[in-house]
Amino acid sequence: MSLSTPFIHRPVGTLLLTLALMLAGAWPTFCCLRLPQVDYPTISPPACPAPARHHGRHVATPLERALGAIAGVTEMTSRSSQGSTRVTLQFDLSRTVDGAARDVQAAINASRTLLPSGMPSNPSYRKVNPADSPILILALTSATALHAAR
Repeated sequence: MSLSTPFIHRPVGTLLLTLALMLAGAWPTFCCLRLPQVDYPTISPPACPAPARHHGRHVATPLERALGAIAGVTEMTSRSSQGSTRVTLQFDLSRTVDGAARDVQAAINASRTLLPSGMPSNPSYRKVNPADSPILILALTSATALHAAR
């Protein structure tokens, strides 16, 4: 006797079991559609990375001192490599990105006199919203080449 034999001999029972399974599968979907939708606020602390291209200790230290004096800075990280320094600031959630950017630009301008004179370019900044970063980056490859139909 195989697994399908009782279902073949009792078509009405099979139909009722199939309908019960379909309803059991559709019930969570129906319940999810009736849930109220609530708009959650987007909580993304404004961040302003401020890169500078020169020796790390001669550039990073004056920039860190000037940028650390900005009100509302919750976290400051600095990364220096040969020919490049990047200082990233994270602000309170109460700060707007535009207000933080104005303060960062003012701090960079105030620290220019303390920076080395032979820098190839002036320090700059850019506004970054961490919520805008991608969740998934997907790349697909194939061993066979796709050819267009002619």
